[in-house]
Amino acid sequence: MDDIPTSDATYRVTADELRQFIERFERLEQEKKDIADQQKEVMAEAKSRGYDTKVMRKVIALRKREPDDIAEEEAVLEMYKEALGMG
Repeated sequence: MDDIPTSDATYRVTADELRQFIERFERLEQEKKDIADQQKEVMAEAKSRGYDTKVMRKVIALRKREPDDIAEEEAVLEMYKEALGMG
């Protein structure tokens, strides 16, 4: 009988800890949704002021990358465009 209370206590602690992890994750999911909503609002405001949000998103993506990677990709892009008579 000594094993039953110990196993119940272990299960209860594990269940409480599991619930805490799940609740923390759910709070983070809500925060992520709130941030995404705020980002949409920023883009909507920029668009209403005449900015091209598609280009803005490209600039944001470029700012996350290393300058050398960007330069290499742009060089290859120019080469491909020239090969196709687009440059």
